[in-house]
Amino acid sequence: MSGDLVFGAFALLFGAVTLVGRVVAPQSALFSKLDAMKQAYGDRAGTALHVIAYTAVPLVAGVVLVGGALARG
Repeated sequence: MSGDLVFGAFALLFGAVTLVGRVVAPQSALFSKLDAMKQAYGDRAGTALHVIAYTAVPLVAGVVLVGGALARG
């Protein structure tokens, strides 16, 4: 099994868990760094950075890595 496939699957799983967590339980301990980011950058920018860093980037990276690993066979 390719390392890209494993890492990509983990990134997809992480991104999916954080996406679902944002909808189901936005105040959970899963988002403990969100308050610090809001304090440092303001509510809107801190939330945006948190969503990008912990949800969007893992989902995109996961799709790219898994897609590339599957395309290579």
